[in-house]
Amino acid sequence: MTQKEYWRWDEKCWKDESMDSSDTKIISVGIDIGSVSSEAVICLDGKFYASNTVRTGSNSPTSAKDALKPLLEHAEISYEAVDFIVGTGYGRVNIPFQDKAVTEIACHGRGANYMVGPSLRTILDMGGQDCKAIHIDERGKVTNFLMNDKCAAGTGRGMETIADLLKVPITEIGDRSFQINAPAEPISNVCVVFAKSEAMAMVKSGKTLNEVLASYCKAMADRVTQLLDRIGMEKEFFITGGISKNRGVTERIEENLGIKAVKPKDERLDAQTAGALGAALFGFVLASKKGSKKDTRKGQIL
Repeated sequence: MTQKEYWRWDEKCWKDESMDSSDTKIISVGIDIGSVSSEAVICLDGKFYASNTVRTGSNSPTSAKDALKPLLEHAEISYEAVDFIVGTGYGRVNIPFQDKAVTEIACHGRGANYMVGPSLRTILDMGGQDCKAIHIDERGKVTNFLMNDKCAAGTGRGMETIADLLKVPITEIGDRSFQINAPAEPISNVCVVFAKSEAMAMVKSGKTLNEVLASYCKAMADRVTQLLDRIGMEKEFFITGGISKNRGVTERIEENLGIKAVKPKDERLDAQTAGALGAALFGFVLASKKGSKKDTRKGQIL
């Protein structure tokens, strides 16, 4: 009998059915290899066309292939037709078929700017391994940033650990964290190792699972708010990364800040793909300036 994976979140492949790739001049691809998830995005002449999100595997080359190959098939675009591929994220240096690597901070800035618009100034990227507070200008260029330390608390990896510990599907945590009778008190220790012990102690003391989830979400929100306080808030404010889908954390961050995070101008756009989108947009610019790489690309997708 297969053990249930409570940490598992939804993987999806999507394309804009209203767009036609047949008369496109430049097809660019961005691939974001993160510690927990990997995303691939296709842009047609600098416009978001299709995306895919998968679980990051044991190595970056395989994760890049697993993200891109199904997306190309779904989008009905051949690998040979892609003009430029930009890699980003922690695994960016190990993508064999990329044409250039760009830092995830720069890519999140560019992608978020596309999703929200030129008025966006502050981005909170809540990823699997760390959190980043980023300031950008009206073009999406990064002007300042701060990162948390390498502890998993306040990240997607920490939330997955709690989901498995309490045997609550990770997709339910946000809603369940608000199904409580009194305001949540945050778990006191930000280290995931000690947070696990504290969570179990709360359960043994009679706290409901929802109350424990609320305490952990509150602790994550408080930790991230401190990062934003350090860099300073500039409106507008946008949250990217996988944790952007967990309202148990995001709404508590908004409450702490007294500011509502903005949403993508197109509701079909997924904030988790912001890094890959930014990479694809960089690819479009590079292809426009330097020309297509499809005839000279060294790596092949198998």
